[in-house]
Amino acid sequence: MTQITILGAGFGALTTLRELRRRNVDADVTIIAPKDEIHYLPSSIWIPAHLRRADELRIPLAHFFAKHRATFVRASVTGLGEGGRVVNTDAGDFPNDHLVIATGGRFIRKLPGIENALVPCEGLAVAEEIERRLSKMDGGAIAIGFATNPNEQGSMRGGPMFEYLFIIDQLLRKSGRRARFDITFFSPAPRPGARLGAKAVDGLLAEMASRGIKTHLGNKMVRFEPGKVVTEGGEFNADLILFMPGLTGPAWLEKSGLPLSPGGMVLADAQCRAKDHKNVWVVGDSGSFPGPDWMAKQAHQADLQAAAAAANIDAVLSRREPNAAFKAELICIVDMLDAGILVYRSEKFNFVSPKLRLFHWLKGLFEGYYLRHFR
Repeated sequence: MTQITILGAGFGALTTLRELRRRNVDADVTIIAPKDEIHYLPSSIWIPAHLRRADELRIPLAHFFAKHRATFVRASVTGLGEGGRVVNTDAGDFPNDHLVIATGGRFIRKLPGIENALVPCEGLAVAEEIERRLSKMDGGAIAIGFATNPNEQGSMRGGPMFEYLFIIDQLLRKSGRRARFDITFFSPAPRPGARLGAKAVDGLLAEMASRGIKTHLGNKMVRFEPGKVVTEGGEFNADLILFMPGLTGPAWLEKSGLPLSPGGMVLADAQCRAKDHKNVWVVGDSGSFPGPDWMAKQAHQADLQAAAAAANIDAVLSRREPNAAFKAELICIVDMLDAGILVYRSEKFNFVSPKLRLFHWLKGLFEGYYLRHFR
């Protein structure tokens, strides 16, 4: 029987499995990942405000894998052999007929002193640490910012940092402590969040100004020090630093033999095929795809790419032309604890909503809708 191997257990990997079975693809499917659980990081922004606990966002996947007839292998990938037909791991080698790379990206931790910053999207434990530190602070300086991969501008996690910024500001207001804090938002980009669209950036910067949040923008990062952020345009104090660096591909890709982009991701086409490698597919942060410069890679976009990859695998197995292309689409709710704004962008349309309490509730409702597949 045909062997399909999927690397990873995040959004893109799980959607690929679900879409394959929805299409009635009759093949042996193996999932290789370090853990058989999904961490729903989009809702980790609410952990510091006690609206979520980490255990609520850590979903075991054994039931999901059994339901979709997938074999789980607990292992870390170390490389590829035979042009992708063999996956090398720390638990042995695994052959395949089709390979889907959906392992996500890797944060670039080269900035000197980055150990002095907390990187929120590294996991639920980081959100818990943010909660612990905030609860102990009665005043001081907080710095929140993000950067990107200079060789792959779309490889970033800007949205969660805007959310942490506004949520922390609102949380401090609710507890009566805001007046005792200086909050600074920083980024090497002069207009951070540009892929959301010009109107969204204007709105986010105006929201910062209305809340008394300082900005330090358009200056290249130099280093972090204990209690300080240093840039080429100056430095400022920070007792708590939240920073999201840019992303690159997993380290094992460097010796995989796959074609890589300047940013370290697998070069792929609009059908999610790795360039010049038959039956090797890539979805999400691991890939470098054609598309508009505002196109994201993670979450919703990874799901769209996973659906295209599954459709094309089905086509190949059915001896049809694999011509399903993913749609470039950005859907984002920037939460502010008791309200939010909705941003939608496609190649033809860019919409930014006013700030409404409705969108805070919709973000929570979507969490329940999305995770129902895995619970």
